[in-house]
Amino acid sequence: MFRSGRTGRIAVAGERDAALAGRLAALARTGLSASADAAMDRFARLVANVLDVPVALVALAEDGRQVFPGMAGAGRPWSVSRQAALADSVCAYVVESGAPLVVADARTDPRTLSGPVVTHLHAAGYMGVPLTDPRGVVLGALCAVDPRPRRWSEREVQALEDLAAACEAELRLRIVSRQAEEARAETAALLARSELVLRASEVLADTTGVEEVRTQVGELITSDLKPVYVGFSLEPVSRPARARRQPRAHAQAPQVDPDGGAWPTARAVQDKRLVEVHGAGEVRAAYGRHAAARWESLGFASMVCLPLTGTHRTFGALALAWDTPHRPDVAERAVLYAVSGYAAQALERALFLDDRIDVARQLQEAMLTDLPTVDGLEMAALYRPAAAQDMVGGDWYDAFTLKRAPDGEAATLAVTIGDITGHDMRAATLMGQARSMLRQADHDHPDGGPVTAVQALESANTALDLDLSGTLVHAHLTPAADGWTLTWTNAGHPAPLLARPGTSCEQLDGHDLLLHPSLHGHHRTQRRLHLPAGATLLLYTDGLVERPGQDIDAGIQRACALLHEGSGRPLEELLETIVDRVAGDAPGDDVALLALRVTHPHHADPA
Repeated sequence: MFRSGRTGRIAVAGERDAALAGRLAALARTGLSASADAAMDRFARLVANVLDVPVALVALAEDGRQVFPGMAGAGRPWSVSRQAALADSVCAYVVESGAPLVVADARTDPRTLSGPVVTHLHAAGYMGVPLTDPRGVVLGALCAVDPRPRRWSEREVQALEDLAAACEAELRLRIVSRQAEEARAETAALLARSELVLRASEVLADTTGVEEVRTQVGELITSDLKPVYVGFSLEPVSRPARARRQPRAHAQAPQVDPDGGAWPTARAVQDKRLVEVHGAGEVRAAYGRHAAARWESLGFASMVCLPLTGTHRTFGALALAWDTPHRPDVAERAVLYAVSGYAAQALERALFLDDRIDVARQLQEAMLTDLPTVDGLEMAALYRPAAAQDMVGGDWYDAFTLKRAPDGEAATLAVTIGDITGHDMRAATLMGQARSMLRQADHDHPDGGPVTAVQALESANTALDLDLSGTLVHAHLTPAADGWTLTWTNAGHPAPLLARPGTSCEQLDGHDLLLHPSLHGHHRTQRRLHLPAGATLLLYTDGLVERPGQDIDAGIQRACALLHEGSGRPLEELLETIVDRVAGDAPGDDVALLALRVTHPHHADPA
């Protein structure tokens, strides 16, 4: 086939570049360069002794220079630098030809008129045999140098070839050993990445929330690829304006991943492909100067972003960043694609669950009563959801006035604090049913007291087969001459706390069995206590005082002390303080509080 001269030159140059790259890769695997090597020096001494020459060299051809890891008889500067320019050297001739070079007088032979061996070592007689790697790539030459002209005998040529074969075997052994080490390392890396993908499939299958998915992905990838940043950039989901949502843990760091504008994560989502950027220059060219300024402030050197594509839509992007240059190889890319696929599935499931939990949260919040205004009482309530965003409980509080008696007697205030068993949608639903049934029972039996209402709730629970269980305190407050009368019944719930003027805080001990279908019919009791002006009553759920590894009684005592100390503070402020200091910023369970303070005796309206 005809090829133009320019095309031919390009092809030859390409072949030379490939040959050089192959030689340099093989030399790198030998571990040899411009420094002494004991084994190579030994081969040089063998050549000098067997052929009776003053100088012998193991010369290897790198890019632009020849190095001498094996040397015998050469003086300075060669014995110190162990290198020389490759151009026009005798070694270069052997490397290019791939054949032995035998010269009687290098000073007159046109192939060797110049070069460091001739000029610096004053070589006359020269003989060099090529050294090759297992693929036949010439790496250099084993050389014998004599300052006098010399006619090499056939026996001497054969001896140098035999010594070159032995030296070549040593070089090949090193190359093969290094290749074996590299293969083992590559196999180990592939095995580790296969295990990472397997772990990802197992771990992400059990995640239930967006933040948990992000955490698990970060731990998986960081353990293997060592990025300094792993995060999700999630697309916003449009929702009806009336929908109320609990704040969701933010999956991306705003300082790393802007909400909008040009950035690699946005490109990955838009193009639905892996996107890489390396260095501020690439960022500036692809995303603009503002993105480059952000990139430089973060200290990143490389970033890889992959789309998180679910069944019906792309949720966002998975982003990894390194503070040193990092270009993922084919194996790393395969791992990242696999992990991003599992992460997308986990996110799809987590977002679905989050939506369901949001509905349950809204239902739960809708059951939290707006407190009525009652003359003679100050009231406040507080509800703080669990720190875990996937937890929905059956905690509730309620307060309502019973209808006025026909004789004009002042209304009774009914209050409840309760906790239905469970942390799911069903618990929130049952809580709403219990609240409604208890209200109905109170209105149907206004003279029966709180215990009658709770027993009616139990009867309905059994008759309707609701399988409702949990704990509660239900109480009635009625006006008294110099205060209020508290009547209550406790179904297995934490004891209310009461702080009265001139006394320390106390627990209103004594409770009956909790609510459960199997316990229906057991006797229930109610208790009565006078609340003078200035008395403060606190009803609470166990999320306030129950923490893993902490004593419940100690938590109750802290709450009691704070209630007593806060007798002069506004109730809303006092409840915030109690929750902050007892439950902490991240309670493990929902916390519901209801507090009542007697400000003065109730003044009935004129009949």
